[in-house]
Amino acid sequence: MPFMKMIPNMFTLGNLYCGFLSIGFAADGQYKNAAILILIGMMLDSMDGRLARMLNADSELGKELDSLADIVTFGVAPSFLVYYTYFFQFGLLGFAVAGLFPLFGAYRLARFNISTTKASSNYFTGVPITAAGGILALLTLFGGYFPEIITTVIFTALCFLMVSKLKIPSLKEVPLPKYGTIVTIFLGSLLFVIYQGTYGQFPYLIYIATPLYIAYLAYRFKKGKDRKKQEKESEEEVIKD
Repeated sequence: MPFMKMIPNMFTLGNLYCGFLSIGFAADGQYKNAAILILIGMMLDSMDGRLARMLNADSELGKELDSLADIVTFGVAPSFLVYYTYFFQFGLLGFAVAGLFPLFGAYRLARFNISTTKASSNYFTGVPITAAGGILALLTLFGGYFPEIITTVIFTALCFLMVSKLKIPSLKEVPLPKYGTIVTIFLGSLLFVIYQGTYGQFPYLIYIATPLYIAYLAYRFKKGKDRKKQEKESEEEVIKD
């Protein structure tokens, strides 16, 4: 069905819109909301590719759209967030330095898009921009618990790690239970912000995104267990024969 083919792109556009909203919240001084929206973008980004494969809706349009969304949500939005929360005190220099993050991220995405080697399906070359942007968002949430210089060090390290030749294992084919770490970090961050008393200021989108994402993870977990069970039964039948 044509509509089913559009579903992955709708998630990608949702990711892009989260990036736009994050920039707006950061400019308005609502930094925790801006960081949460980047984390929601991470959830949507982790789903669109898998949905495209599940629905057999892979397309060049979807791949290009995904890259454009990533550079906004995990490149531009985190750089504005870091500027408004820390680099602003350095004036024009801080603004210029913050702008380096999306530049490195864009280069990393372009390199990834033209990579056609078989190995690229097993690992990433350089830290993915999604992970880098998510780390900066978490730094904002927990920024009051460590010296500000740490932000500068991590920011600089992530810029160079994105364009490095470091091999990062891909999670595309990793069984779902290993995604528990990501879920734990997200929910932990969510509870932390609620504890800090900003519950009433949350973007309403989070109340929709969180249960949907948990339901999606549960579905993937069940599907993975069923697949393993079928493979085991097939192996036992082969042995009997």
